[in-house]
Amino acid sequence: MKLHHFWQLGVKDMKAVPLPRQRTSPKRRVWILVIAAFIAIAIAWAYLYPPPHYKSPMRDWLPAEPARELTDEERASRVVFRQILTTPPVRSKSSKIAFMFLTPGTLPFERLWEKFFEGHDGRYTIYVHASREKPEHVSPIFIGREIHSEKVTWGKISMVDAERRLLANALQDIDNQHFVLLSDSCVPLHNFDHVYDYLMGTNLSFIDCFYDPGPHGNFRYSQNMLPEVTEADFRKGSQWFSVKRQHALMIVADSLYYTKFKLHCRPGMEDGRNCYADEHYLPTLFHMMDPDGIANWSVTHVDWSEGKWHPKAYRAKDVTFELLKNITSIDMSYHVTSDSKKVVTENPCLWNGAKRPCYLFARKFYPESINNLMTLFSNYTLI
Repeated sequence: MKLHHFWQLGVKDMKAVPLPRQRTSPKRRVWILVIAAFIAIAIAWAYLYPPPHYKSPMRDWLPAEPARELTDEERASRVVFRQILTTPPVRSKSSKIAFMFLTPGTLPFERLWEKFFEGHDGRYTIYVHASREKPEHVSPIFIGREIHSEKVTWGKISMVDAERRLLANALQDIDNQHFVLLSDSCVPLHNFDHVYDYLMGTNLSFIDCFYDPGPHGNFRYSQNMLPEVTEADFRKGSQWFSVKRQHALMIVADSLYYTKFKLHCRPGMEDGRNCYADEHYLPTLFHMMDPDGIANWSVTHVDWSEGKWHPKAYRAKDVTFELLKNITSIDMSYHVTSDSKKVVTENPCLWNGAKRPCYLFARKFYPESINNLMTLFSNYTLI
């Protein structure tokens, strides 16, 4: 049992004791004014002419200025990014997470997602970008949630365009404070409360980002991105992001770096190189503009252990309690370079400084696994 002690002193308990009034001499007043003026001049001098090695604390997390002179476009972009990053986010009384589904057509796991969202009205919004055909819905919460969509081609800039289109629509709702990109093959790994607290309880965006010197990494870089994007800044990562509102605004507002990747990161480039903007644009942008603001891993699990062009996909027979338990227990992020050295980098998944399991969602699951997932949902989401 905790005891709380309050010290109270009433007016009746105090006796008024008259204090002697002291008059300051004119000579002393002059000295006080002189000292105050000296301090004011010293402060102004330090502000206008700081020491040569002085570094403002705010600059520790703002975009670093390159040694060369910035282009006009770079300077304009950095002004916008700096304004977004330094402006305190608007606090909503009913903060929501925007769940943005990027899909060719019908979402095969609508029933599972409906179960995930059940009982949490007012804490989420849904947006669907269907690039090929109009979805047929089996869940009422998805009806009317499609946005204007365009055709998406794997590996091309149209994939990034679709992501930006989803963000632009979701940003119109001021209550949306976090934005999650999901595919038609994604499933939740935890209950809604866990996901909500995980994403809303930190000031990080979960964007996968790492340096890969190999053929599937920096070999894709083009010198045509200079001077704004150097090879040393070029990064790689999964496209499945989860970002806070400030970073969502930066993605939508960006024109300079988006255009660089649109023109110079595409399949079939010179020297037989294939560059995929959805794997490089956002990791590179945020590595350059706000490296300390991202977690460097994605909260969506993907299994690349088979070493193929596409990640492992799960059939119905693969979906077991053990599989899902194993995924939800992973608390280290892994990156492997694509060169002959195959360097493995392991880092703990830190959430507000504490080591936590990394993943909230997982892909790729075949539609045939829906029944197994529905059966297991109430069990594995409690882990």
